[in-house]
Amino acid sequence: MTQTIALAADHAGFALKALLADELRAAGHDVLDLGTHGEASVDYPDYGFAVAQAVAGGRAAHGIAVCGSGIGIAIAANRVPGARAALCTSGLMARMARTHNDANILVLGSRIIGVEVARDCVHEFLNTAFEGGRHAGRVAKLDGATLKEAAE
Repeated sequence: MTQTIALAADHAGFALKALLADELRAAGHDVLDLGTHGEASVDYPDYGFAVAQAVAGGRAAHGIAVCGSGIGIAIAANRVPGARAALCTSGLMARMARTHNDANILVLGSRIIGVEVARDCVHEFLNTAFEGGRHAGRVAKLDGATLKEAAE
């Protein structure tokens, strides 16, 4: 299924983001490249916010954010209401982020994982649906629902 994927990275994640963007385009996805566009030092929060705002605002179905460790850009992305960014280091983590947490942004650490693991994470993330059921109320709480609202 073709979808729009927002991508953003800081300087440490630039090369991995560029590779993933090319592969996503080759697979038929529309890529919303939010930068950075080179290896000059930039601030990861700017790019975490950008990808999260694109996803939470409906400009993209999912997002992928990359920095050196993945930690900082994940923290930034999760500050945006409606964004559920999950830092993943394996395909299993990416699949669980979708099935149980309805994560809408995959976060990768370019200095932590290799290209093949990154590809596996992207594949699992984009090809796994949210399971719903008992997880729906929990995800609603992530978005600010009360216990009573989540049960309804």
